[in-house]
Amino acid sequence: MRCALHPGVETALTCGKCGQAICPQCLVQTPVGARCPQCAKLKRLPVLEVGSINYLKAAGVSLGLALLFGFLWALLLSLASFLYLSLILALAIGYGIGEGVSLSVNRKRGRGLQAIAACGVLISYLIANFRFLHGVVFFPISALFDLWGLIALALGVLVAVGRL
Repeated sequence: MRCALHPGVETALTCGKCGQAICPQCLVQTPVGARCPQCAKLKRLPVLEVGSINYLKAAGVSLGLALLFGFLWALLLSLASFLYLSLILALAIGYGIGEGVSLSVNRKRGRGLQAIAACGVLISYLIANFRFLHGVVFFPISALFDLWGLIALALGVLVAVGRL
């Protein structure tokens, strides 16, 4: 027999559904056996199919939670500051943003949603580090070199991405 899609290739394989001759190049292994590409028509899992409306919802929720958590982070750090408080807050914020984004898109998953949640944690970290001096808002460069702050940020991002 010759492959239906590659006439120059001899084969003894056939599609388990339609019986068409297929070669190892066009063979698609499915849970019910070997199929030709037309019969296999594998679809992505519905949980991985994220549309543009879902991305907009996720971005809105992530931004809203980032603003809320950023101000809470700044407030709690100004009230009580000990070594591991920032780490604990970052973990909680990462979980909150990741879970919020997940719920807003009906528990869908994907790299785009992970990036949106990670950006939310980053925005939250930046808001928590803004300072006010004589009515002027500024971001101190020293916050970019704060080892514990950056570790807290990384942990928050990991937790948020892990939720998605």
